[in-house]
Amino acid sequence: MALEMRDRCEKAALPLDAPARICSYECTFCEPCALSMRHVCPNCGGELVRRPTRASA
Repeated sequence: MALEMRDRCEKAALPLDAPARICSYECTFCEPCALSMRHVCPNCGGELVRRPTRASA
């Protein structure tokens, strides 16, 4: 099962041009939003960690 690679921050609704942060439920946030939330997901309370990059097809 692959990660859903969402292309927008859930809080700022901005495109993710830089590395994103995700929780175990794949909630996705940009780095500035994750930092402002102290790397805690507001949806589930889980830790926001750096999302892995995917090789280009």
